[in-house]
Amino acid sequence: MSTRILGAGAFSPRWILAGVMTLSVAIAQTPPREPRVHDPSQIIQEGADHWFFCTGMGVNAYHSRDLTTWERGRPVFSEMPAWHREVVPTQKGHLWAPDVIRVGDRFYLYYSVSSFGVNTSAIGLATSPTLDPAAEDYRWKDEGIVIQSRKTDDFNTIDPSVFRDEDGGRLWMAFGSFWSGIKLIELNPETGKRVSPEMPPIAIAWKNAIEAPALYKHDGWYYLFVNWGICCRGADSTYEIRVGRSRSVTGPYLDRDDVDMMKGGGTLFLATEGRMIGPGHVGIFSENGHDWLGFHYYDREAKGMPAYGMRALTWSADGWPEAGALHETNFHSVAP
Repeated sequence: MSTRILGAGAFSPRWILAGVMTLSVAIAQTPPREPRVHDPSQIIQEGADHWFFCTGMGVNAYHSRDLTTWERGRPVFSEMPAWHREVVPTQKGHLWAPDVIRVGDRFYLYYSVSSFGVNTSAIGLATSPTLDPAAEDYRWKDEGIVIQSRKTDDFNTIDPSVFRDEDGGRLWMAFGSFWSGIKLIELNPETGKRVSPEMPPIAIAWKNAIEAPALYKHDGWYYLFVNWGICCRGADSTYEIRVGRSRSVTGPYLDRDDVDMMKGGGTLFLATEGRMIGPGHVGIFSENGHDWLGFHYYDREAKGMPAYGMRALTWSADGWPEAGALHETNFHSVAP
């Protein structure tokens, strides 16, 4: 698509409210609650600890030994790299929608630098040999910009989702919000940067009000999860998770009715149910033969505040993902 899509969602209060929610962590609650979580990454394991990262000042981090009790970790950045303000002059450290992966002996963490309502954005990269702040070699190194979008582009560089294909070890990143939809680029595993900076991103899904992609491979199929709708409106949020699949990472991704996701296709995977409003921003983690689904939602019983949810991820007989039983954590619990 070459047309810049400016649907109502492009001017929604996305991220403005998310920022307020994140900053509200310090406000005392009765009874005490864990901090709000928005745009969680996939879970990644190092040693006995599991980690995920999320939107916040300097990129927020959480860790757990048992996937049940989560503790706040150290933010990735205590001081923002200078290039942030060159991309977005109003940038004050509120970084969005990170994702993380281990490649060799380093962890690659991708995150968004952006501003409200426009596609003046960039996806940055930070690397560290460990996730453990207590380790002697713990240090997040700023690696600069991976990809950038400007007002003249028809895409928006936010919501990175990084995926390494076990077949050949190729590294890919999906990203995108509104405008012309979800895009895909190939990354160099040795650097974490683009293989071909001059090559335009590959379009893999489009619909007005689409964002937050996540790539996952299961039984020979590549699955693309996306969000439709509007987030960040608390109990009025309309987010829902849709999915399609392909035999190739570059697509085409078709839904269960064989409709191409570039033509508005997408099978409903998870939507509002009970107190869980507007689920979104999928991250998948596999351990000991079990698949887990991480996501954020808006808690109807907590005035629409964002929370982190985990559910078992199961698969139908014909290979489609299904959201299974809730996994209770010390974040807001959900009783659909």
